[in-house]
Amino acid sequence: MTFKEYKVLAITEGALGTLFLGASGMPLQKVEATLNKEAANGWQLVFQVIENRRFWLFWSRETVIVTLGR
Repeated sequence: MTFKEYKVLAITEGALGTLFLGASGMPLQKVEATLNKEAANGWQLVFQVIENRRFWLFWSRETVIVTLGR
């Protein structure tokens, strides 16, 4: 399927869980709400990847990179 337009979003896990616990879960409700909001505007999920991004000096946290197309 080809798309005429693409959009890339980054959804990151919470900072407090990373600071106090070393890691926290992926914010599934935030991911779901974001995808539902974009789907209502005609966007479809094309690709997603999880990446570890540096957070301040000592921590890293996971980020979902979502590519949408329409």
